[in-house]
Amino acid sequence: MSLEIKGKIEKFLDVKTFPKKDKPNENWVTQDYLVRTSDEYNNLYCLNVFGDENVEKLTKYNKVGDSVKVQFNVNCREWKGKYFTNLDAWRIDKGDSNTNQSTTKQEPAIENAPDDD
Repeated sequence: MSLEIKGKIEKFLDVKTFPKKDKPNENWVTQDYLVRTSDEYNNLYCLNVFGDENVEKLTKYNKVGDSVKVQFNVNCREWKGKYFTNLDAWRIDKGDSNTNQSTTKQEPAIENAPDDD
């Protein structure tokens, strides 16, 4: 199941790099960013993009204050008895500032890329 929110980008957090286990000279790249919806409660989301190309596209095509529609998956992992939850964005589209509401939507996963309309 995939989820969707509509809101405004509030902040880009620092890019993080992690060494690849099988290729020590190469790194994985990830970046978190905040999106605030117009919902009354629980309206701030910290979403994540993963991979060199997706991190580059995130800041190339989006700026703080932009209205966006983000489609994402919820991912939870266990590590040493602790659980961590990520909101992994797989598509970010320019949104309409008049429709900043959370919705749930089921769609196939596609790349995080700008809409060519």
